[in-house]
Amino acid sequence: MVFCGCTKDEGTSKLFSGGKILGEVDKKLEEASGLVASIANPGYFWSHNDSGNSAQIFLLNDKAEIVMTCTLVGIKNRDWEDMAISVESDSSYLYIGDIGDNEARFPYKVIYRFAEPVLSTNELDIKDFNTLVFKLSDGVRDTEAMMIDPLSNDVFIISKREEKIRLYQISALISRDTTVAEFKEELPFAWIVAADISADGKEVLLKDYDNVFYWKRSATESIPELLKTKATILSYEREPQGEAIAWSRDGSGYYTLSETAKGIKGRLFYYKRNKNAP
Repeated sequence: MVFCGCTKDEGTSKLFSGGKILGEVDKKLEEASGLVASIANPGYFWSHNDSGNSAQIFLLNDKAEIVMTCTLVGIKNRDWEDMAISVESDSSYLYIGDIGDNEARFPYKVIYRFAEPVLSTNELDIKDFNTLVFKLSDGVRDTEAMMIDPLSNDVFIISKREEKIRLYQISALISRDTTVAEFKEELPFAWIVAADISADGKEVLLKDYDNVFYWKRSATESIPELLKTKATILSYEREPQGEAIAWSRDGSGYYTLSETAKGIKGRLFYYKRNKNAP
């Protein structure tokens, strides 16, 4: 089901190739709901499970194999739905969005922020992290997509269940005080479950269960302004329950990852940018 003001022009299929399967996920990651390309560990990826699972993130190699498991000590995974990565003062930081709320019951959401771990061991406890508690400016809603603008380090949260989804923005300041994610725009999409912005800040991906939507940014557009313009639909191999998307760090393509569902294991897909694509 798609509600969008999208273009699907002749060049759509020429931007990126079809999906290539890189590997299947481990049983430990059967409810994958977030994905980012690592900065501190080039060629690797971070992912996590959603509600009811352990408060853990997993470092994957390019075959979707888990090479390191990191546990955030002393917290729960109420409903981790997406993750993002940023560069701040020449160091990389991971953001985990405990932002899901299927029944719209929780007045507050949480983002955990911590220095990105470096691969050195199979298991690692993370005890040093910031906790950002926030609420949406217009009420209680389910949200499953989160992304960070690398040009400003502002955090964007996207609602899921409206016929026209809602975009929220949090300033780059991360503190322990409760803050408000300000409503910015209503967008003509539904069931958005993942999002990412390229490392150079120029390209944006949103994903529902059936489509990947793409925007290319000019030098002057803000993210809310950009997402009001028409999207292009990109190549996407339909997954059983695909709830994760990530750009490669060099912008050469994007990746998707699904939960294990309907008897089909979740798989890591790669979509390569075509050589002549703009």
